[in-house]
Amino acid sequence: MEQAQLNWIANFIWGIADDVLRDLYVRGKYRDVILPMTVLRRLDAELEATKQAVLDMKANLDAAEIVNQEVALRQAAGQAFYNTSKFTLRDLRNRGSQQQLKADFEDYLDGFSSNVQDILDNFEFRNQIPRLSKADALGTLIEKLLDPAINLSPKPVLNGDGSVKHPGLDNHAMGTIFEELVRRFNEENNEEAGEHWTPRDAVKLMARLIFLPIADQIESGTYLLYDGACGTGGMLTVAEETLQELAKAHDKQVSTYLYGQEINAETYAIAKADLLLKGEGEAADNIIGGPEHSTLANDAFPAREFDFMLSNPPYGKSWKGDLERMGGKSEMKDPRFMIEHAGDPEYSLITRSSDGQMMFLANMLAKMKHGTALGSRIAEVHNGSSLFTGDAGQGESNIRRWIIESDWLEAIVALPLNMFYNTGIATYIWVLSNRKPDHRRGKVQLIDATKWFRPLRKNLGKKNCELSEEDIQKVCDTFLAFDESEESKIFPNQAFGYWKVTVERPLRLQVTLNPETCTAFRRVCTPLKEEPLANLVDQAHEVLGAGLHNDYNEFLAALKKLATQSNVKLTAKREKLLQAELAQKDDAAQPVIKKIHKPGKAEANVLYGRYEADVDGKACVVEYEPDTELRDTEQVPLLEPGGIAAFIEREVLPHAADAWVDASSIKIGYEVSFTRYFYKPQPLRTLADIRADIVALENENKGLLEEIIGGIGLT
Repeated sequence: MEQAQLNWIANFIWGIADDVLRDLYVRGKYRDVILPMTVLRRLDAELEATKQAVLDMKANLDAAEIVNQEVALRQAAGQAFYNTSKFTLRDLRNRGSQQQLKADFEDYLDGFSSNVQDILDNFEFRNQIPRLSKADALGTLIEKLLDPAINLSPKPVLNGDGSVKHPGLDNHAMGTIFEELVRRFNEENNEEAGEHWTPRDAVKLMARLIFLPIADQIESGTYLLYDGACGTGGMLTVAEETLQELAKAHDKQVSTYLYGQEINAETYAIAKADLLLKGEGEAADNIIGGPEHSTLANDAFPAREFDFMLSNPPYGKSWKGDLERMGGKSEMKDPRFMIEHAGDPEYSLITRSSDGQMMFLANMLAKMKHGTALGSRIAEVHNGSSLFTGDAGQGESNIRRWIIESDWLEAIVALPLNMFYNTGIATYIWVLSNRKPDHRRGKVQLIDATKWFRPLRKNLGKKNCELSEEDIQKVCDTFLAFDESEESKIFPNQAFGYWKVTVERPLRLQVTLNPETCTAFRRVCTPLKEEPLANLVDQAHEVLGAGLHNDYNEFLAALKKLATQSNVKLTAKREKLLQAELAQKDDAAQPVIKKIHKPGKAEANVLYGRYEADVDGKACVVEYEPDTELRDTEQVPLLEPGGIAAFIEREVLPHAADAWVDASSIKIGYEVSFTRYFYKPQPLRTLADIRADIVALENENKGLLEEIIGGIGLT
């Protein structure tokens, strides 16, 4: 059937909403009625030919007291669904009262198979029936959908002479009409559309990015496609069509199986209904959804691996509820998010609970095929936060590290702004594969496609542009060429990695002993019942003498001797009190020693804070107490020539000669900065240009003051 005819049918159904529901629903709610009613009309038309066979089979099964009737009834219907009610929609057109129509219509709905019941339940369509019945609109809706002007049946409508009046509507055509209705309703509700519906141009680009690189490697066979946040299922169906077209172009025959999971009830119902309308009953059974089916907390396909995966997960959406159901960060054992990597048997991929988009990517990575020639290919849309959010060692950074160190990331494509319906933020397509071709191994391609778009004639929410066919082809050509250009940059994997190190500096303390400091220290000790410690400090004042003691190590050693002589225990708590209330920081003081290594037990390493020193006349290695107020962190690129040592020597020691790196703090992180790689500095304006602008402004305003006050008659 030609596209013009399909558009005409979609327009006709769209018009029913305006005709029947205008004063009954606000426009944003028309779809709550029109979409399920369109589904019912199509299913009803497909079941007409086998209606009696299904009723006969039902009677036989009941007589034989067979409980599990699903398979037999599907076979009798010749479809992946059936209806055991004695009614069809045509039977319901002429009911004497709305009450009778309502009762018979509900009986009709109750006769459908479980997969259709699931769709109706998630549409919450039964909740609409009392309202439609009360307004006398239910019968009108049925009548209009049965209008002889349109044919939603797979069989053609014939004229009296046997010629075709209306051609039959095959499953693909019906699916196209339904998707067009979904698109229109989503655009009507553009503020929420982006949550469940990705623009078709973006989906086309994603599908081509995962299929084109391996188009000539596709063999005849079966392929599994998956979307863990499938919304209305558009990504899966577009991907399926793209794969089928490419296979056909290469003289291959492929079978595809679609799998998806969606938490939103209505969009899940739309996805499942769309597949049923296309005659893909098995695929419809593989779409799992509803509020109880969160992909993160309740994985519907834990044992499945997929050939191709596409998704547009929710951005900036909290998954705290899922996290709690999974036991929290400390108790989570889900193998999708707690893995082994880089020698860590409990490498955590758990992100902040305020944004779970990277968790959806980790879920896909856990479902990759590793034992096939093509492996798995993934395309997923993210906002900019997935590029850099999360510090080294945190979930987001760990996911990036796992991906890049596993050499799975092929490319990231920056899309134009304002491409999606409810957000104007920057968005990016991540393209991944666990079977990188040789020329891509160890490298990542970044593509800046932000300037490749065409404006819309009319904004759809915040969406004001789209990718034309030429724009999509330009991105794909750039991706496949894998060459450096103004819009394409290629980097080694390690270019995105860094060591995060904590840089410490020593704590330097001095103690000033005089009557005033001793008295002040006693005032602190008295309420703490630490008079013995105050007495010890007074004794030190007498023995060590008044004045400045700028080596806290020597002062503390002397105080310990006095404590032993006076039978006072100098506990860790008391040492902490001394340091906090008696000692003072002084840049000229000697560093406070934290640990003394016995001779031969440790090697000096200035970079990591182990210094050669002379303590009590013995050569040894010491570590100093760090000053937390002087603590700092540095990000050292993994590609830094000479590594951490060279970076610290060049960037830190010239400014803080006593600094060292805390070896236990070193973590590896990964982030991607498009701004850094594609930044184009704008040249400063010349003085001549600036002067010319000033002169132009002066000339423009010349005489303006006289013009304003000219009539006042100032003298």
